[in-house]
Amino acid sequence: MPANASRTTSSRSSSGAEEVGGDGGGEAGAGLLGPIIGVTVFLVLLLFAVHLVLNLYGTSVVTAAAFDAARLRAGGAGAEVSEGEAERHVLELLGAYRADGRLELSWRYPDTDGDGAPDVVALRVVAEHPTNLVAGLDLPLQRVDRTITVRMERLR
Repeated sequence: MPANASRTTSSRSSSGAEEVGGDGGGEAGAGLLGPIIGVTVFLVLLLFAVHLVLNLYGTSVVTAAAFDAARLRAGGAGAEVSEGEAERHVLELLGAYRADGRLELSWRYPDTDGDGAPDVVALRVVAEHPTNLVAGLDLPLQRVDRTITVRMERLR
């Protein structure tokens, strides 16, 4: 190849498209709608997660209090207590559930072996959680309906 031959290169692209703005930034025209929607979705999911955690905790507290009351009524603490005393124990543990009839307790004493004497204490608890974060919207796990069954303690 001769020494005086020159090569020419072009700085233009072959597609013919030219950059707008000239500074090379691809952020031109970025809107706020995407980030606002993203933050809103995140906050809604966070609200739902908080609601779920509070109601799961409330469900376990209601179940534990009902089990304590049924155990006390069945004589698990060494002596049977009356229904009134067991219900007072539940109300002491579940103070926020007292308002507006959010807590219902019903007792049964079924006979399981056919001898005519009650063998178990069955306590049904129906409770509405006081953690209704969105008023007027029925979210899952807002209501607890449990039946706790404990065998009565007696000498055989």
